[in-house]
Amino acid sequence: MKKVFFTTMLSFLLVSCNSHVNETYQIISFNIRYGSADDGDNSWEFRKSILFEYLKSRNVDIIGAQEVLDFQIDEILEQLPNMDYVGVGREDGKNSGEYSPIFYNKNKFKLMDGNTFWFSDTPDVVASKSWGNNYTRICTWAKFKTPKGEESIFVFNVHLDHESQNSREKSVDLLITKISEIAGVNPVIITGDFNAGESNPAILNMKNNFVDTYRIKNPKTEVVGTFNEWIGEDSKEKLDYVFVNNRLSVAEAAINKFNRNGKYPSDHFPVSASVKIKKPSED
Repeated sequence: MKKVFFTTMLSFLLVSCNSHVNETYQIISFNIRYGSADDGDNSWEFRKSILFEYLKSRNVDIIGAQEVLDFQIDEILEQLPNMDYVGVGREDGKNSGEYSPIFYNKNKFKLMDGNTFWFSDTPDVVASKSWGNNYTRICTWAKFKTPKGEESIFVFNVHLDHESQNSREKSVDLLITKISEIAGVNPVIITGDFNAGESNPAILNMKNNFVDTYRIKNPKTEVVGTFNEWIGEDSKEKLDYVFVNNRLSVAEAAINKFNRNGKYPSDHFPVSASVKIKKPSED
């Protein structure tokens, strides 16, 4: 009897200690469109309930969002009380201008560290820009402990420039360097609106270093446009991505075309991925 009890308890402890490795995390990258933009019938007041409906339906763990203003953060957190966020406004490093926030399930993840850097020759200088972009561009990152507290996972969230190719390429170079410096060999998730299609050199550079979760699960899909122009357009380029490093495996990935009677929550489709931290035997 004692032997059976000991064996049962040992099995339970082994499963408990490693259960975080087998857990699937639901990730979304979503450009939600500025809440201050005058988009007529698609302005924030007329579409935010659709966005909230979508996010609630996903039971999401991490959201890397773009084009977010401070009052939108407040409204999202009000609707998703299990979430908290990391991020600052790009114009003053506080609350002015666009955020690239990382929302996270605070009941599942413990925030250990986080910060924002600017895509420029002086990434620690607030609101700096130097590569031909007229707008400041940022990356917000966060370090989390997973539910069992035995593994760190890093998330980086970006919104690259929509005009300057030089800025996009140099931003990716800096992003790759920063990920190596900050995250080391730990599991890494990168979300973002890269404003670059799949054949763009900036994206090819990302794919040389990370896995595009969508493509690993949908390698032959041809209709992949994510800028939907408020009408569900999907024939153009894929601009939005969820990348991971080789410490994570991908269970599912999709471009989500959620709408309510033809009305969309944003002018971008959200991109989702379900990922797992690999077991040691899978590395």
